[in-house]
Amino acid sequence: MEYVKAFLCGGVLCIIGQLLIDKTKLTPARILTAYVVSGVFLTAIGVYPKLVEWFGCGATVPLTGFGYALAKGVAQAVAAEGWLGVLTGALTATAGGIGAAIFFALLTALIFKPKPKS
Repeated sequence: MEYVKAFLCGGVLCIIGQLLIDKTKLTPARILTAYVVSGVFLTAIGVYPKLVEWFGCGATVPLTGFGYALAKGVAQAVAAEGWLGVLTGALTATAGGIGAAIFFALLTALIFKPKPKS
């Protein structure tokens, strides 16, 4: 049942994103940013942790989950270090994912030859 719940959550987030692309004039970059910001906002008001409990990886893997990780990291760092945690918590909590993204982007750039758009 965990897989079904994760699939449904991820699917709903993808459907919302596709509808935003198809029905609005928002650029993909703005939609991605909105997803991250909505994850932070929903975490701040206490909704997203409940979604993570229920949907598991279906809620933590998408971009809203990245916003959740940022907000959770800041909250933990502020509790441990005070206001300095506002500056350090988000990067500490997401450093592994950011590092992996940079590494695999570099690896992909080295393996494949970019082609200009025509």
